[in-house]
Amino acid sequence: MMKRLSIILLCTLVMVTSCGRRRTTPASDAATARPAVFLPAIPPSRLSPDEQQEWLRWHYWDRFDFSDTLFLARADTVQLFEAYARYIALISNRPTDAAAMDTLMRRASTSRPMLDYFTMLAEAVLHDPNSPLRNDEFYIPVLEARLRAPWYDEYERIAPQYDLKIASQNRIGHPANDFRYTLSPGHSGTLYGLDAEYVLLFINNPGCAMCREIREAITSSPMLSEMIERGRLKVLAIYPDEDLTEWRAYREQIPSSWINAYDEGCVIRDESLYDLHAIPALYLLDRNKRVLVKDSTDVAQIEEVIDRRS
Repeated sequence: MMKRLSIILLCTLVMVTSCGRRRTTPASDAATARPAVFLPAIPPSRLSPDEQQEWLRWHYWDRFDFSDTLFLARADTVQLFEAYARYIALISNRPTDAAAMDTLMRRASTSRPMLDYFTMLAEAVLHDPNSPLRNDEFYIPVLEARLRAPWYDEYERIAPQYDLKIASQNRIGHPANDFRYTLSPGHSGTLYGLDAEYVLLFINNPGCAMCREIREAITSSPMLSEMIERGRLKVLAIYPDEDLTEWRAYREQIPSSWINAYDEGCVIRDESLYDLHAIPALYLLDRNKRVLVKDSTDVAQIEEVIDRRS
């Protein structure tokens, strides 16, 4: 987790400095102007490490004054991003339990500036496709808070309404959306028609470097290769775009033991059945097509979830 956290903090630093969110200070004031920082609450020392983590889940932000919008103008944005990312890492031991995030966003809804600021933090840490802490379950309360707030007009609500629709699709523990796929000879099938203990849905594009890396990671995995050979795992590689020339040129790169298909008519995209704003994406489904892993690029995570269920 610490390695993953270091990555997001580095990405955050680059993003913040490139966006110019930190205000420059005139040279004459440089010695006296100091950015304001946030210090998380400290759990009682009498608690065990697990109890301290649970305590912080609910009390991490107790020292933050959500009514003080002037603090936002003085805040060390990078430091606050770091504190926010550490909080997300802390509560990610229960990645489908969004109760703490809902509480945080209700506390942050004291004013539009405060809600906008915490939405900015969430967009970078929870919603950015390159964030290793990305989590739709935690992002849903952020979107719901924006839609509850009285400060946004109908046009400002369009984006969070759409994002909430997408985030609410294919949630972990829920049935995945079914769709029809088409094979090269013109034959077709459905996701729910695949009979296996596990189905690994691999949304990919030809020529995508990360798609190639994921494909190689799957084929080089002894666990997954054995499961594919024994029929316990079926891999459905689906191409979601309309340029079939590119797909046909690439299809020899897909292992013959996989199902290599495309989405005829781009139904997945047009009906928003899956989140396609970042490709590649892996979805691990059980026999009943319930989602076990959502929108991942981490083959090791796929192995870990399967191993945990064995």
